[in-house]
Amino acid sequence: MSLVFAGVCSHAPGITGRAHRADPAVRDAFYAKLGEMRERLEAARPDALIIVAAEHFANFFMNNMPAYCMGMAESYEGPIEDEEWLGIRHTTVPGDSDLSRRIIESMMGDIDLAYAEEWKFDHGIMVPLNFLTPRYDLPVIPVNVNCQGPPLTPLPRAYEFGRVLRRACDAQAERIALVGTGGISHWPATPNSGVINEAWDRDFLERFVANDRERLIAYTDAETFRDAGQGGFEIRTFITVAGATEGSTGELMFYAPIPIFAVGCTVATMNLA
Repeated sequence: MSLVFAGVCSHAPGITGRAHRADPAVRDAFYAKLGEMRERLEAARPDALIIVAAEHFANFFMNNMPAYCMGMAESYEGPIEDEEWLGIRHTTVPGDSDLSRRIIESMMGDIDLAYAEEWKFDHGIMVPLNFLTPRYDLPVIPVNVNCQGPPLTPLPRAYEFGRVLRRACDAQAERIALVGTGGISHWPATPNSGVINEAWDRDFLERFVANDRERLIAYTDAETFRDAGQGGFEIRTFITVAGATEGSTGELMFYAPIPIFAVGCTVATMNLA
């Protein structure tokens, strides 16, 4: 079987933790599109969900920072953050260690990939799951792309990682869904938290839904840091999804800057070829 669903969405902690402080009209429109994304995901009837996220020093640190890592556990726990602060109850999320192992083994011939049998989910995974699999009944396979600690993986390599991931998924019997989560422009944990570069975000999303590889990988890290903040490095998760859906184009279901969430909030899906 091949991928049966692919999409991307934002994962900032304010999306759940500061929901009561957002403009209700914009917040509710955003939540509604996340709900529509969940309906599309469920309609695809996946056996497992691979979620590509940027981990925030919850498990990986500068003493051991893999460029790419995939979970290989029977289950995961999260959120690692305080429940009240994030607005998400602590829970156990099912995994699929056998499927993870087969995907990892399939990928290792083409790309170096670390794996982990222990993984505490932070908001980068738990916020999307809160909306997309609210019953936590779909097996999840987490993937971390290092977007935090330089040297960061080059953007062409992130696109190639997506290609390799797609080939590995195509080789499995299961129906697999893929979701990438990240920024886009944001300056977390800095005095500029809440600043959003809407023009930069919209330009990036235009490149993403067109799945224009050359334009997606054209950014330098210096340009991204200048225009989209250190949080902008998380475009690697979106670019991974683009690589995994090469030949397909996407649909931007929602985008709006929501300063209290400290990010340009995005929901998009890929129309799989």
